[in-house]
Amino acid sequence: MSTNVHVLHARDSLTMLRRNLLHARRYPSMTLQVALIPVFLLLLFVYVFGDALGTGIGQGGGRTAYLAYLVPGILLMTAGTGSVPTAVAVCTDMAEGIVARFRTMAISRPSILVGHVVGSVIQTVINLVLVTAVALAIGFRPDAGYGEWLAAGGLLVLFVLGLTWLSVALGLISKTPEGASNAPLPVAFLLPFVSSTFVPVDSMPSWIRWFAEYQPFTTVIETVRGLLTGTQIGHNGWMAVAWSLGITVLGFVWSLRLFDRDTR
Repeated sequence: MSTNVHVLHARDSLTMLRRNLLHARRYPSMTLQVALIPVFLLLLFVYVFGDALGTGIGQGGGRTAYLAYLVPGILLMTAGTGSVPTAVAVCTDMAEGIVARFRTMAISRPSILVGHVVGSVIQTVINLVLVTAVALAIGFRPDAGYGEWLAAGGLLVLFVLGLTWLSVALGLISKTPEGASNAPLPVAFLLPFVSSTFVPVDSMPSWIRWFAEYQPFTTVIETVRGLLTGTQIGHNGWMAVAWSLGITVLGFVWSLRLFDRDTR
């Protein structure tokens, strides 16, 4: 009996996943926008500020050195921006009443959210591959073997999963799709700027350095940077995994509770 229930959950989740991927294909504007923002920031900071910032970070100087420093942070920004469409899609489904319809059908309730999450993770992973390809095309040369690439990719996917579940919860508490599009912005855009994405945290004023050093984006960035470029990871490795798992659990539990309470 338990096996049959799990099979039904998996089947319903797959159906919802197909639905969300079809929506993304039919309305690609937001997906393209989310993919292009990190690429634009990568090109802007490398070709406009790269020489000056490369000298400032003290890693040999120049645009090439700064590109190697910047790419891991841009990958994390890609993960953050990828969470915005999820909040909008969840809020839109709730506001338009399609979820109320699903609740009257013989469909696993969690599968509605799982479809959103898995679909968003797939799209964000595609965006990560795109950004990595652009970085390689403009001269990024990582010092990493297959094991390091696999570890970095696994950590990025885990972090994306956490941000996606958090965005589902933010979409559920938003009253309108417009509000949902703004709800993830502090996480998606503010935290990456107050991290080691663009400059080392050691260069920041002391009153903000502590926060920047231990917030989730910095720990994941430094771990990915260490895996791909050979810099020291230190305590950031276990903290990155802990942050990613914690955000995933928080977003998952919060989303399910909100979804069960919501009567729209």
